[in-house]
Amino acid sequence: MDSKRLQKIGGVAAILEALIYIIAFIFYGGILAFPKATASTQEEFNFLSENYTTLSILNFISYVLFGILLVILVAAIYERFKSYAPHFAKIIAAFGMIWVVLVIASGMISNIGLHEVVEIGTKDPENAMLIWSSVSIVTEGLGGGNEIVGGIWVLLISILSIKEKLFSIPLSALGIIVGIAGILTVYPLDIFTEIFGISQIVWFLWIGFVMIGKSATPKN
Repeated sequence: MDSKRLQKIGGVAAILEALIYIIAFIFYGGILAFPKATASTQEEFNFLSENYTTLSILNFISYVLFGILLVILVAAIYERFKSYAPHFAKIIAAFGMIWVVLVIASGMISNIGLHEVVEIGTKDPENAMLIWSSVSIVTEGLGGGNEIVGGIWVLLISILSIKEKLFSIPLSALGIIVGIAGILTVYPLDIFTEIFGISQIVWFLWIGFVMIGKSATPKN
């Protein structure tokens, strides 16, 4: 595959990543009626059981498919950057691939855990929800609520972009905001995760259209 074609495919992948974020925000934030904090264990289990198929599909799209598309975008950005700063480009790609592994692992663990919880919960809802609590802690720690690695990846892209003028200053500045917000998710506050998610939707769309529209000129 030639570099120009990879750039366009990477751009499409970035746009699809943004659409996945939007779908996740709509379903998790609006369509699904999650149990209230005062809900009983049985009510919490009933929610998981009744929405099992929907949650499984959402986990696959939001994590596994997102991770697959991210591989393409990471490869395309590495190809775009490697002639300008070969070693720095490798570091950026490494953080991108680490993020891929964490995101896909989160989705797989969440779906396997959800299946087991629904199976166990038909006989013992309380024990099932204890297991689900453990599953949630693992998935949130890997990548569901902790976006440090993704934040570092976007931040490094933006730093090199400013240095080598690979993307526009406004796009790179947005990337720095996205990156800092992602790193700040080390603190378990929803506001940082929300800022990261919303700002990254714009970043993915913007960088996607740029990559589709114009390929980088290799540095001699």
